Amino acid sequence: MIAVATVLVAIPVNLLLRAWGFDHDLYLLLILSTIVAAALGGTGAATAAAIFAVLVGVFFALSRRAAASEPVDLALLLLVALGIALLDARNAYRARRRAALDKFRQSQLSEIADELNLLIDGAQGYAIYMLDPEGRVTIWNEGAERLKGWSEQEAIGQHCSIFYPADAVQAGKPEADLERAREQGKVEEEDWRLRKDGSEFLAHISITALRDGSGALRGFGKVVRDATDERAAESAHKASASHLRSILSTVPDAMIVIDEHGIILSFSAAAERLFGFSEAEIRGSNVSMLMPSPDRDRHDGYLKHYLETGERRIIGIGRVVIGARRDGSTFPMELSVGEAIGETQRVFNGFIRDLTERQETQERLDELQSKLIHVARVSAMGTMASTLAHELNQPITAVANYVEAVRDLLAEANPEDLPMIREALDDSVREALRAGQIVRRLRDFVARGEVEKTVEDLPTLIGEAAALGLIGAREKGVDTQFDLAPDASKVLLDKVQIQQVLINLLRNAVEAMAGSSERHLWITSRHEKAGVIRVTVADSGPGVSPEVAEQLFTAFVSTKSEGMGLGLSICRTIVEANGGRIWLEPRPGGGSQFHFTLIEAEPENAE
Repeated sequence: MIAVATVLVAIPVNLLLRAWGFDHDLYLLLILSTIVAAALGGTGAATAAAIFAVLVGVFFALSRRAAASEPVDLALLLLVALGIALLDARNAYRARRRAALDKFRQSQLSEIADELNLLIDGAQGYAIYMLDPEGRVTIWNEGAERLKGWSEQEAIGQHCSIFYPADAVQAGKPEADLERAREQGKVEEEDWRLRKDGSEFLAHISITALRDGSGALRGFGKVVRDATDERAAESAHKASASHLRSILSTVPDAMIVIDEHGIILSFSAAAERLFGFSEAEIRGSNVSMLMPSPDRDRHDGYLKHYLETGERRIIGIGRVVIGARRDGSTFPMELSVGEAIGETQRVFNGFIRDLTERQETQERLDELQSKLIHVARVSAMGTMASTLAHELNQPITAVANYVEAVRDLLAEANPEDLPMIREALDDSVREALRAGQIVRRLRDFVARGEVEKTVEDLPTLIGEAAALGLIGAREKGVDTQFDLAPDASKVLLDKVQIQQVLINLLRNAVEAMAGSSERHLWITSRHEKAGVIRVTVADSGPGVSPEVAEQLFTAFVSTKSEGMGLGLSICRTIVEANGGRIWLEPRPGGGSQFHFTLIEAEPENAE
C-alpha cells in the first residue's frame, strides 16, 4: 500500500509541475517516491515502489513523444530500482539467515533447558528450587517434591518460611537466612527443616543470591540435601570407633597401625604401656624404631619386598620377634600382622603380645619338668635297687675271689703259679671294670644336666639303655631280640631323656611278662617316613585293655597296683619335647607294642 501510494502521489505532482512549465520531472518524482517508500516501509516497500514506478515511467514514455533526456531519466530510474531490489534481496537473505540462526539457537537452548531440567529433576536426594527477592517459590523441581512432599502447584508462590520449624519461624530465621545470602552472596549450613507431613529432617542447605548484569537482585537459588542418614551413619561410626578405642585401651594386647611406608598411624594405649612411647610423640614415625638391630635396619626392605612381590614372611602368619622399648631394653613378643586395602590406602595392623612373663613361666615349667624327669630317673633306679645290688654283687664277689686266690698263690711263692696269678689278676680287672661300667651308667643316667639335643647313634643309645633297663631280665627268663635297621642310625635328640624313655618301656615290658609262661622282648627301629625314625618295644605279655590304653599316657593312670602312673606320662612329655610322638598298639599274637618316633639327623649334621 505504501509503494502504490507514494507512486500515485508522484503522478498528480508531476501534472501540477507540468502545468507550471516543468515538463520533464516525472522520473525524478518517481525516484523520490521510491526513496520515500523505502523510508516508510523498508526495502520491501521500496522494491515494490521501484517496480511500480518503472512501469508508470515506461507507460508515460510510450504514451507520448519522449524528450531527448527521457531515456537517461528512465535508465536512472531503472538503476535505482535495481539497486533497491538487490538491497531488498540482501536484506531478505540476512533476515532468513538470522531467523534460521535464531531458530537453531532457540532449539539448542530448548534442548539444554530440557536436559538441565532432567538433570535437576533426576538429582536424587536434592531439592533444587528458586525464590524471588521476597522469598516466595518461583521454580520447584521434582527432587524438591520428593524431599519435602509439596507438589509444584502447592509450592509455587509460597514463602520459604513454610519449610522451617515453628520455633525457627518465630525467631525470624527464614528472613535472616535470605538477608545473609543477600549480603554474603552464598550461605551454607546444616539445620533442621520441615516436610509437608510435619516431620523434621537434618538438611544441608545452600542459598545463593542471583543477580542480573546490573547487579540487581533477581532472587535466590536453594539447594537442599537430606543429611539425616549421613549424620546418623557418622554418629554410628564415631560411636563404633569410640567403642573400638575403648576396647583396644583395655585389652592387654597392643595394636599398632602403619601405612605401606612403615609410618605409624595409630598406637593403642596398651602399646604405649608396652613400649613406653605416647601415641602423640610416636605417630608419624617409622615403626622400625620399635625394633632392635638388625631388624631395625632391615624392616623397610622387608616391607618393600612384600609390596613388590607379595611374598609373605609374617603378614597373616605371626611369629615371635624381639621388640625394643623406649629405654633401650628388649623383650620377646608375639607379633601377628593383618593387611587392609582401602580405596586410597593400604594399612597393616599389628597385634603384639608381651611374652616376657610367659617366657619366664615357661622357663620355670621347664625347670620343674626337668626336676620331675630327674626324680623319675632316680625313682626308677630306686625301684631297681635290689636288682642293681645283685648285678654289682657279681663282679665285686668275683674280684674278691680272684684277689683271695692271688693272695694264696703268692703265699706259696711257686714260680709255676705266675701264669695263674696273671690270669686271676686279669679277671679281677675285668670284673672291676664291669662293676665300674655299671656304676658309670647309673651315674650318667641319674645325673641331672641341661637339656641338650645332639646327634647320636641310635643303636649305641639303645644298647646302653638296654644294659641298664634289662639288668636282671635274663635271670627272669626274658629272651631279648634286637632288630635295628642300619639306615636308621643317626638321630637328633637329648640322649639321657630318650634313654629314660627306653628304660621305662623295657622295665614295664619285663614286669608285664612276670606272669607269662613265654617271655619275649623285641626292640626294633625302622624308618617311619622321610626324616622320621620309629622305635618299637614289644612284649609277649597279657597286653593292655582298650579302656586303659586310651588313658595310659595320662598322669596318674597306671596298670600297676603300686604304680603312681607318672612313668608313661613323663615318657610322652619327653618324646614330644624331642619332636616325636608315642603310642600303644596291641601286638599280633598277644602282648603290647609301644612305638615312639624320633627326628632323623640331617646328613650334614650326622657326620
